[in-house]
Amino acid sequence: MKVLALCVFFFAAVLPCAFSQSANMQPLVRIKLNASKPETIFLKELKNRVETYQKQTRTDAFSIDDKKQILDALIDEKLVIQAATKEGMNLSGTQTDQLFQSAISQMVGKQVTEAQFAELVKANYNMTVDQLLKEQVGMSLSEYKVYLKNQYLARNYVLSKKSDEIQKAAEPTKDEIDNYYSLNESSLVQPETLKLFITIMPKGTDPSASKAKILKVYDDYKSKKISAELMKTESQKKDSAYKVGDMLIGKTEIAARQLGMNYANLLNLFKENTGYISDVIENNNEWYFFVITKKFPKKALELMDSVQPESNVTVYEYIKQTLSQQKQQQAFLKAIQEVTKELNTPENVERIKTGADLDKLLNW
Repeated sequence: MKVLALCVFFFAAVLPCAFSQSANMQPLVRIKLNASKPETIFLKELKNRVETYQKQTRTDAFSIDDKKQILDALIDEKLVIQAATKEGMNLSGTQTDQLFQSAISQMVGKQVTEAQFAELVKANYNMTVDQLLKEQVGMSLSEYKVYLKNQYLARNYVLSKKSDEIQKAAEPTKDEIDNYYSLNESSLVQPETLKLFITIMPKGTDPSASKAKILKVYDDYKSKKISAELMKTESQKKDSAYKVGDMLIGKTEIAARQLGMNYANLLNLFKENTGYISDVIENNNEWYFFVITKKFPKKALELMDSVQPESNVTVYEYIKQTLSQQKQQQAFLKAIQEVTKELNTPENVERIKTGADLDKLLNW
């Protein structure tokens, strides 16, 4: 449980509790760093946080000491956010929405809007985004956006105070890189991969008209009236109705979702030969088709091999970047501890309930 006390990237969920309202409203701690906007942590908020952690860690119950550590993490969270806002750091609603769009685009594996994500969630899970987030992370949509905003503010505040120390995190040595490769050699494998040339036509306001257009492009390409090179040139024009590009895919569920097919159909696609042309496919917002232009076999990777086909990044560079990120993350966690320790003073934190009184309240 110690890790929870050091966590500054927070879960600001507000979940229903089955405890009496009067007990829930017992004040535990008052955060006074920003004197113009002090905050009180009530028992209900701590219960909500504990319930969120229980859901995410699939733990039935936490001890009183565990709950104290979660309370400490909640105090640290509010201290950092208050310190950030006191120094003028903030995000508008639009900027918070952009953070959410970036987060969901990473989940999906391609750029999507909030509306497109809602359609995907409905189609794949028969849920709203709000329902999916509550089930998977214990937060509603609005609460998750607050979480992303707080995470952003906290990270930027810590970086503003400790950027030099974090940046000075040592780069991995050659021996460390070699050792990492030796330990992970069996898993450093380039999977069987396809390179696709894909053509996309947005449906726009007239799906029938856009379908007719892409069918014309499809027929012209298939009959060799136009080439891939000419299509690339045409697609770059300002008034082009379609876009084209190359895409590498492996045998993964994510790749299947990106292509709008199930995993079984993706496996069948890998059985096709170079030059295979798909049918015109429809998804919620687009028409598209693709061509298999290259096939790359499964391959065990050496240190100086590219991490994926036609990439300039070698396995050596990939490992170096991975280890460097790990060292910077360790330095960042240390910076979090230092920052919160500096902020967590009696002047900034009034502990209303302590000792036996606090233990009694945490005994649920």
